[in-house]
Amino acid sequence: MRRPTALLAVLAIVAVALASLTAIASSATSSKPATVKTGTSSLGRIVVDGQSHTLYVFQKDKGAKSACSGACAQNWPPLLTKGAPKAGASAKASLLGTTKRADGTTQVTYNKHPLYTFVGDAGKRGSTKGQGLTAFGARWYVVAAKGTARIGRY
Repeated sequence: MRRPTALLAVLAIVAVALASLTAIASSATSSKPATVKTGTSSLGRIVVDGQSHTLYVFQKDKGAKSACSGACAQNWPPLLTKGAPKAGASAKASLLGTTKRADGTTQVTYNKHPLYTFVGDAGKRGSTKGQGLTAFGARWYVVAAKGTARIGRY
């Protein structure tokens, strides 16, 4: 009798994980203007998207040009927008911008840095599991509310 219960538990966990990944992936397939705001995390005030997912910068990017595509963009979905991005709670509208990606989509920038989410955060508000990771040839950092990378220990 324990097998059906265990199987249902596993299926429920898989369903929750897929729902989280779908929510994150939706930020990479935007059909409307993206919103950028600030939120609170263990690293202090940080920049998040409209669903409060943590936003990251990639050290390999050169200026506003993204160096993350293919498998990189699957793990670190770019924050895409249709039209001009919107500044939400405490985000500085003057720091918002956009850049064209190699695939023709429009990615949101903050302080001239392309923005990304991280699938490892599983769509959880305030999660910063990508902070300081080295992946796809460079480090990834959370974006502080003032628009700079949160580098170092906290």
